[in-house]
Parts: sequence; C-alpha cells; structure tokens
Amino acid sequence: MRKRSRRGRAALAVTTAAVLGGAGCDAVGGDAHGTSGTQARRATPTAPVWDVSPASVAAVGDSITRGFDACTVLQDCPAVSWATGSAPEVNSLAVRLLGRARAATHSWNYAVSGARMADLPGQMAQAAVKRPALVTVMAGANDACRDSADAMTPVADFRTDFRQALRTLRRTAPKAQVYVASVPDLKRLWSEGRTNPLGKQIWKLGICPSMLGDADALDAAATRRRDTVQRRVEDYNAVLREVCAQDARCRFDGGAVYAYRFGTDQLSHWDWFHPSRNGQARLAEIAYREIVARGT
Repeated sequence: MRKRSRRGRAALAVTTAAVLGGAGCDAVGGDAHGTSGTQARRATPTAPVWDVSPASVAAVGDSITRGFDACTVLQDCPAVSWATGSAPEVNSLAVRLLGRARAATHSWNYAVSGARMADLPGQMAQAAVKRPALVTVMAGANDACRDSADAMTPVADFRTDFRQALRTLRRTAPKAQVYVASVPDLKRLWSEGRTNPLGKQIWKLGICPSMLGDADALDAAATRRRDTVQRRVEDYNAVLREVCAQDARCRFDGGAVYAYRFGTDQLSHWDWFHPSRNGQARLAEIAYREIVARGT
C-alpha cells in the first residue's frame, strides 16, 4: 500500500506539472490563439477618439490669430480672428463649432502679436487654466520673420519650444485636443504683396524683413535669402507635423495653410501680408474642415 501511494503521488505531480507548464506557456503569449492571448490583445490601450464637436475653444499663437492689420493699420482686431472672432463675415472656428452664443462665453484668445514659438508655453499655461476642449495653434511665422535670415530661430530650438508648449498644456488639461495649423508660405505672400506700392511702404516699417526686405530686389543674394527663409518655414512645418504626431490628441493640418494660395482678396489692404477678413474666413474654413474630419 505504501509503495503504490508513493507511485500515485509521483504520477499526479508529473501530470500537474505538465498542465501548469502548458498554461504558463499560453500566459506569456506562446499560443497566439489561446484565451489569454486574446485577453492580452483586448487589454492593449487604444488612442482616444477625436471629438469633432468640442465644447470650448482656446487659441494661442501670433498676430494672425489676433487679426492684426485686418481692420486698422498696425493694430490687432481679435473680432475677426479665424479662431475665436465674432465677426459674421469671418464665421470663425469657434462660431462654427459652438454656435454664436456659446462661442461668446466658451472661447478664449491668448495669442499675442509678434509671438514666437518660445512664447507658446506661456500662452498654453494661460489657456490650460480654462480646461478647453480644443486648443488651436498657429505659430512659427515670427520665428522665420526676423531682421535677417541668420537670426531665424534654429530648428532644434523650435522643436524644443513646441514640445514644451504641449507638455505645459498636458499638465493642466491632459484631455484637451490640439489643432496645429502649418506656417503659411511666406514667399508666396511676398510675391503677392510686392506688386502693391502701399504694402511695400508698410513692409519698410519692419514687417518680416528676412523675407520682405528689399522687396523689389531679384538679384542672386536676395533670391538666396528668400529661399533660405522658405526652407526654414518648411523645416518648421516638418517639426509641427512630427511633434504633433507623438501626441494622441493632437491633429496637424497636413500643410493645408502652407498650401493655401492667398490672393490679394485674402491679404490685408494695409500691409499686403497679414490675412484680411476674407483671408481670416478662409483660415477658419480650413481649420473647421480639418477638425470635423473623421479619423486621424
């Protein structure tokens, strides 16, 4: 009896080890078709779904978002801002998304004329306090629009500042969606505006000298300078795309603003560089189209 009992216990131990060994194999994914493998796949986190109907909007950026030179020479006009303005002829993004009454109480504009990407973290900190459902970003033109091409913001610094801006937002408003507009095609703005004598006089006051300085010069040096600025704008847009792609709640416009062909109707008739009311309306259209698009 004693001898048979030891043999029975040994057989049971071997059988148990075999069963547990098989289960352990499946638990670490050895059997891709097993139950535990399915559970592991179900546990994998998925990216948040983009909300095409955000309940509030905050805007950060530069003079374009402030409606600069769209109403009065060398002055902001936030009422015609593409992002948060109230002017009916613009039909701003906030109005399109929220309706006119709600936009008046649930949209905020923290953009500052002349701001560069280095200023964006501070603006994001202000916006985050409101816990907005959506934050719009349009910045980078002033990083290229310096006194000279040599003074433009280095691409590495631009990247660091943009990342810091998103981190600043995420600390207070982790679920806010972010729409990032590409930097406009500054060279096209030069080519459109240089035909207007008044515009060129305003440019001499210091508007984007790296691109607009010596507006009529077409020599090799001037062409090389403008091409250098243009390449930097393209580099900035590449940074915006790449950094935004690393944030599950960020959506880049795919270069839509950069590709938009601003004509004389879309440019301020004060400086022939900043968007007019018509141009602000076109920016609102682009943003709305990108934000309400399904998928990523």
